[in-house]
Amino acid sequence: MLMAHPGVLRDLLSRYDTLLTLARERAGCPRVHRRLQDTVYTLCVTTGTRDIDAALRAARSRLAHPHGAAVRAAAV
Repeated sequence: MLMAHPGVLRDLLSRYDTLLTLARERAGCPRVHRRLQDTVYTLCVTTGTRDIDAALRAARSRLAHPHGAAVRAAAV
């Protein structure tokens, strides 16, 4: 499986947190909701998961253990 660069994962996690906060503040704003959904989709694709909770766990785990993830990916 391809592994996303840690900078990409950090950016996606930051974007997700920001958009989630905005979505809560502006519940009726379709533009914010759409950007949040796009970010959720991208996080899921990037981490090879199917739901946001799994994607967040995977991204955070890869950032916490970048070398271990790279070693596993190289061994496949």
